[in-house]
Amino acid sequence: MVVKSMPKSCSSVLQMIERTGIQTHKDLVNGTGLAPRTVRYALRRLKEEGLVIEKFNFRDARQPLYFPTRITAAPQASV
Repeated sequence: MVVKSMPKSCSSVLQMIERTGIQTHKDLVNGTGLAPRTVRYALRRLKEEGLVIEKFNFRDARQPLYFPTRITAAPQASV
């Protein structure tokens, strides 16, 4: 997996996006507890690897939206 070769911050940001869905940079900073600069770096690396997509935010053009390119399904319990 590509994330294993990346810094831990990339993994934290990706996990939050996959868990919570579409997020802004500010949401990711607040949710992960990482510094804004660290989140920007992680997002750039994740976008380069094709794991995160950045879209224009029509509600606030200053805050792009980030969402995962893949959805990880939670394992289902066997009955």
